[in-house]
Amino acid sequence: MTIARTAAADAATTAAPPAASTADATTATTATTPTATTAAVTAAVTTYWDTAAESFDDEPDHGMRAAPTRAAWARLVRSWIPSGPADVLDVGCGTGSMSLLLAERGHRVTGVDLAPRMTGRARAKFAAAGLAGRFLTGDATHPPTGEERFDVVLCRHLVWTLPDPEAALRDWVGRLRPGGRLVLVEGRWREAAGGAVPYVAGAERLPWRGGIGAEALVAAVRPLVGGEVRVQPLDGEPDLWGGPVDDERYALIADV
Repeated sequence: MTIARTAAADAATTAAPPAASTADATTATTATTPTATTAAVTAAVTTYWDTAAESFDDEPDHGMRAAPTRAAWARLVRSWIPSGPADVLDVGCGTGSMSLLLAERGHRVTGVDLAPRMTGRARAKFAAAGLAGRFLTGDATHPPTGEERFDVVLCRHLVWTLPDPEAALRDWVGRLRPGGRLVLVEGRWREAAGGAVPYVAGAERLPWRGGIGAEALVAAVRPLVGGEVRVQPLDGEPDLWGGPVDDERYALIADV
């Protein structure tokens, strides 16, 4: 299962993909160079998640509206992030639910998402909670934060959507201060094994489409960091997802 897919988004993908009017036309008329292909897929992905923003929080692990789900993610945040106030970069922040948990613990949060409506909802969520946070619309592969460095880079359910996920990992590690931490919440969604139709035109060319297993992600991250790399299985914790799941889900925690 692609974690971020909502029922509304699934229907849109099956009947008429949200990005079809732009992405399909771009793919048909643009020279098939790697740069052109990447740009077309990125445009389609942006449109898809912008469309999905309205109902994104309907998924239990997105909106965290149920007390057990919110408490389960809050417990993980406490275990992953240092107790003192830290500068945290939340890449692919969506509507800011994870960012909000971090800010509630006193951390200074910068969220980045490709979809403007996602970052808009994140800002509104923080305003309603009376908390400070910074949300930027931009490519999570190269977040628009300049030379700023962070204590933690957090990424949840994102790498499968990226045209060059290994470049993103290098970029994120490079944004960490000495002693910093990279936290990746990822998995292999069950739809991937069934040859599911890609969620946007061109997504079949994404290198980690359908997710990535823990062993493969460890192999990609370990050469980039000097500290410990550990994996924490999450598929056996139904409160995180609003119920039992039968696909691989985990967190990778790496210290630089």
